[in-house]
Amino acid sequence: MRLLLMGPPGAGKGTQAKFVAEHFGVPAISTGDIFRANVSEGTPLGIQAKAYMDKGEYVPDEVTNLMVRNRIDEPDAAPGFLLDGYPRTLAQVEELDGMIKHTGHQLDAVVVITADPEELVARLLQRAQVEGRADDTEDVIRRRQELYAAETEPLIAVYKERGLVHEVDGMGEVEDVTKRIFDALDVVPQS
Repeated sequence: MRLLLMGPPGAGKGTQAKFVAEHFGVPAISTGDIFRANVSEGTPLGIQAKAYMDKGEYVPDEVTNLMVRNRIDEPDAAPGFLLDGYPRTLAQVEELDGMIKHTGHQLDAVVVITADPEELVARLLQRAQVEGRADDTEDVIRRRQELYAAETEPLIAVYKERGLVHEVDGMGEVEDVTKRIFDALDVVPQS
């Protein structure tokens, strides 16, 4: 199974990615986790990524594309993968198409987690307090929501045209959202 998990910041993609990836026996690949690991380790890439992340901006495509390509080329991703946080731009959609085509496979499904924007802001502010995330100020959170609407939502239209999108309500208990995702994916043939 080759899946994309999409939705606005705070919709629960990271939480759901773990359950969905485990269910299908594929790695969950999160660009956010890759960026945060590089930032915490102080790598040159991390320093570069942090400058963008601190402003609520996306890390440039050339950096992100290389990281994703390297990651999906690893042996554990051969039977499939779940991408969380990628692609975020139309250029990245084209890049991902090339990466997957190169392996002789195709994308099986795109799960879009939907949620109320104001609820997401409250959720992210709460998470920032609990986890001590200095980058999650209200201004940065709202900027991320604006970027998502402007840059990522158009990708959903592309994947809808391909018949790959399954929209799932992301509000409510974690287990309920997980069940909605599994119900949506039960009908998807795997490549």
